[in-house]
Amino acid sequence: MRELKGIEEKILDRALYLFGKNGTTNVPIRTIVREAGVNVSAINYYFGSKDRMLKYVKEFYLENISQAYAALYNDNLSDEEKVIECTNEIIEYSLRYPGVLIMNKEAMSSKEKDDIDIKIIENLKDKSNKLDGILKKVINSNDDDFIYKKMIFISSITYPTANEELVFENNIINNKEKRIKYIIKLIKMLKEK
Repeated sequence: MRELKGIEEKILDRALYLFGKNGTTNVPIRTIVREAGVNVSAINYYFGSKDRMLKYVKEFYLENISQAYAALYNDNLSDEEKVIECTNEIIEYSLRYPGVLIMNKEAMSSKEKDDIDIKIIENLKDKSNKLDGILKKVINSNDDDFIYKKMIFISSITYPTANEELVFENNIINNKEKRIKYIIKLIKMLKEK
């Protein structure tokens, strides 16, 4: 991806945010530019078209989601620390960009997948497999049991971020210290037989 200027990044940032809030990538350009605080002509100037802007949003997403999973590849951390740090980053990223689930969903369901949709799908599979392997070791779970525990784990991460206004204690998910404590308690519960 080419180097982004401040306005370009702001447009991509707000587009990804709005995709999540609206549940689709089909968000009007005027809504995106209003959220980004720029003029409509900025889309054409920086991206050429809405379709090209969407391509850049997908690349922006890929770049950022890879950073969220980086802890899984850090050999200086224990497996449990990898899961805790990665999970924290995923939650934090999902709060900032609620569109991440939409990007995954639309890439998977697209009938005419472009090269970036394929990268998103491959990236998601790769990162999920890596997280699964480490999580399975951390919670010491057999294959049959792991499927259910993984569902609980993933749901416990995605539900609070996708339904932020419905969460009972919103300050837990928005506060890093409390969020880490939440993740540690979640792992502890999953370790129990």
